[in-house]
Amino acid sequence: MKIFIFHLMPYAHLDMSYAEKYRAAWVVLPNTYFDPKKGHELYNRYLDELELAAELGFDGISVNEHHQNAYGLMPSPVVTASALSRRTKSARIAILGNAFCLREHPLTLAEEHAMIDCITGGRLITGMVRGIGAEYFSLGVNPAYSHARFQEAHDLVVEAWTKPGPFSFEGNFYHFDYVNLWPRPYQQPHPPIWAPSTGSTETIEWAAHPSRKYVYLQAYSPTQSVARYLNYYRECAQRMYGYAASSDQIGWSTPVYVADTDEKARAEAKPHIEVLFNKLLRLPFEMLFPPGYLSAKSLKNMRSHKRSVSGQEHTIDTLIEQGIMVCGNPDTVRKQFMDTHRLLGYQNLLCLMQFGTLPRDLTEKNIRLFAKEVMPALQALTDKEYAGMQVQAAE
Repeated sequence: MKIFIFHLMPYAHLDMSYAEKYRAAWVVLPNTYFDPKKGHELYNRYLDELELAAELGFDGISVNEHHQNAYGLMPSPVVTASALSRRTKSARIAILGNAFCLREHPLTLAEEHAMIDCITGGRLITGMVRGIGAEYFSLGVNPAYSHARFQEAHDLVVEAWTKPGPFSFEGNFYHFDYVNLWPRPYQQPHPPIWAPSTGSTETIEWAAHPSRKYVYLQAYSPTQSVARYLNYYRECAQRMYGYAASSDQIGWSTPVYVADTDEKARAEAKPHIEVLFNKLLRLPFEMLFPPGYLSAKSLKNMRSHKRSVSGQEHTIDTLIEQGIMVCGNPDTVRKQFMDTHRLLGYQNLLCLMQFGTLPRDLTEKNIRLFAKEVMPALQALTDKEYAGMQVQAAE
């Protein structure tokens, strides 16, 4: 199994009384809550944490894109990945993801990803996402066209990476007389592409297509929901496309906290993980899934997902009980991951090891203890331990 550290880079100094005035830490929260001096400290601290994980043997480090919010201070994950590209030597750098379809000029991102891939000697993983509904408010893009823009931006970028230029591209949203990418990616035909999602059936079907076979990464979900969506990916591959998806095409992202005892782990993580789910991740339904953003089928699935993740008040106990978070002593955490690996059959694990307001000392302790006591056993896992689909797939 490949183990990645995932970082959201939240604004951990946020005055949480904001919730008395504003309905979300996204889009509508005034930027006067952001202190640039504290931002300077946080950015450098978070980069240190990612570099530490690379030094301790994580297979990869992962960054993300979000706009106009306190939940994640990464409007440009390319900047973050660039800062890490010369400070790390062997860990993969995963941009999970970049919303190419939110840009008027996706070729700019294609060029930047190719640059990072060349600088790192082929360590880049590209994550392509539509972006959650709130991003469409932030950037003024019509969410009703999100799927069509996403697929067209993907096709444009992949052609730019793989097709000799110059050539023209004429789509419904993007029009270029000259597509002639300098530089081209180091990895051929292009960097691996992952498709992170919270359960969109269209995204799953798209990622599983035999012309792509992209890694599908499920995030922020109870274990039973993760099983349904990952099983649906496998069923799409088998029933729709006629091939058996490998466990290397399956990924799971989850918050993780490790301490010497179960009790200590819960006590240390509790206030910080509850801030993440009850404050930073809380969004009105219409902001998370604006009109036209989801098909009727995906909307049905997402309603239950939204209720389980951001539609109710969470405690650390409910998060652990539902499998949304993995928390405990090294033995507890190791066993839970081995059990879920047997159930879910994933070969890519993304661990969110800083969350909410978790301070530097606890974050570094968490990373070090996980790397020493848990990670070696997980990295030795293969798809041979996978027990097969046990839960009904999403429909």
